[in-house]
Amino acid sequence: MNKIRILCTALVSLLLSGACTDYLERDIITDLSEKDVIYSYDFARSRVSAVYNVLRAGFDEIDGAMLASASDEAEHTLETSAVHRFNTGDWDAINNPDDVWGYYYKGIRIANQFLATSDSINLDHFRLDPNPAQQETYRARLAEIERWKMEVRFLRAFFFFELVKRYGGVPIVTAVHSLEDAPDEIVRHSLDSCLRFMVGECDAVAEGLPAVHASVDLGRATKGAALSLKSRILLFAASELYNNVSWVGGYANAGLIALPGGDRLARWQAAAEAAKSVIDLTGTNYALHGDYQGLFRTFNSPEIIFIRRAGASNSFERATYPVGYDLGQSGTTPSQNLVDAYEVKQDDNTATAFDWDNPSHAAAPYADRDPRLAMSILTNNAPFKGRPVELWRGGRDGSGQERASRTGYYLLKYVDPNINLLTGTTSVHSWIFIRLAEIYLNYAEALNEYDPGNPDIVHYVNLVRARNGVNMPPLPDGMSQAEARERIRQERQVELAFEGHRHWDVRRWMIAPSTLGGALRGVNVSRAGDGQFTYFPATVENRVFHPKMYFYPLPQQELLKVPGLIQNPLW
Repeated sequence: MNKIRILCTALVSLLLSGACTDYLERDIITDLSEKDVIYSYDFARSRVSAVYNVLRAGFDEIDGAMLASASDEAEHTLETSAVHRFNTGDWDAINNPDDVWGYYYKGIRIANQFLATSDSINLDHFRLDPNPAQQETYRARLAEIERWKMEVRFLRAFFFFELVKRYGGVPIVTAVHSLEDAPDEIVRHSLDSCLRFMVGECDAVAEGLPAVHASVDLGRATKGAALSLKSRILLFAASELYNNVSWVGGYANAGLIALPGGDRLARWQAAAEAAKSVIDLTGTNYALHGDYQGLFRTFNSPEIIFIRRAGASNSFERATYPVGYDLGQSGTTPSQNLVDAYEVKQDDNTATAFDWDNPSHAAAPYADRDPRLAMSILTNNAPFKGRPVELWRGGRDGSGQERASRTGYYLLKYVDPNINLLTGTTSVHSWIFIRLAEIYLNYAEALNEYDPGNPDIVHYVNLVRARNGVNMPPLPDGMSQAEARERIRQERQVELAFEGHRHWDVRRWMIAPSTLGGALRGVNVSRAGDGQFTYFPATVENRVFHPKMYFYPLPQQELLKVPGLIQNPLW
């Protein structure tokens, strides 16, 4: 009875999700038996989609806010949003705005339930029919079921990584447990064990997944997605946080949040080789998208490796448009910390850091900047929906207006400016989990640590910088390892802004006290009578980061239910 309840719950959740798949348009059947659900090919297909449905898009993942607002990328305008707990330090094992422990274990359970019953799918109608066409269908469906298994195992590994990067070592659950199982048998596995498990799963499923899918199956896991997830996992494994226990004091269970001592260079080498295996993967059409801004308004691009496609809506625009536009609510507003990271182009095909102490920079702070700034962030006087954005004090979108941006900026990345909120027009919004530019930067970062000076380091960073429409000057020659490291980190900050990376990157680099903590800055804009503007950087909020926040605390309710679980250090 427990099995059928779990299966039906997953299936009903899927059917109510509004996913854009034709076979989900059918009427919901409510008189299902366990045999119907487990043995039916059609229901099995829907159960796979239910696992995909666990994937979380990042448009409003923390109480209506993007994860960017829990990093130095942005500030969320709505002051009552729980995302602000991250920035004030007012969160713990009882109140965590991003507590996804139960959410992802539910997804893992759905995946495990499918894997436990997938060999029971009944294809006898085709197997026993001697008609050659039916036999061909039988073989095709057998192959499809095997592919489904690989997809579900990939998704399960993806869910585990979402847990591990938050909590460290977690219980590795690969079987379906019932309410009768003893909770004291559940324990946290070491970080090393979790990483090995996830990498092993990525390697295994990569062998069984296609390099590309037919257009009808776009968005499903591929060989490239599995190898890319492996790249990301091994990059974390080589990074400072997973190899440093100095911050935990006398914590007796350091293996839960750090790897055992070993050859650090070998870990960086493994991360570099994993990224390069994606770059060198044959049978794909991977390439950087020619239009950086358009990349985040499409579903089908050769740069996209793994994505979640959502239905048409306008909720993100409603939450994000500047307040001076009809029904705009401001939402996630970029910080000056991020804006300052975009370089200034020079006439000699070089680029220099933006500097408020440079009078020409301060007088025209958005002139000659990295084009990705204007493609990602709305600055004062930038054109938007038929008029300039008025971010000066007293302007239609500026300080003094209700719910106006506190940072002096609005978000443009992902936003569809053609939506009319008054008439209710909509567009499709897709969340990219993995794309080729990330893999290039993963490779460059790992290679710089493993083999500094290797020409591939600047080559792949420069490919990202030189994409059509961006055309940023190449990195300078002769950089030291430390200089290259900083440039790669800055490139990640700019290229991957608002994509959910920064919150984790600064943790794994162990620079969070100076990035997630300290001053979050914005800009105050004044407009003179002659229409000229003056810009003054200012502190929006003094944020808090304590070392214990490198990992999330395990939820207190889980510690009470499962006595074998151990809390993370310093919580």
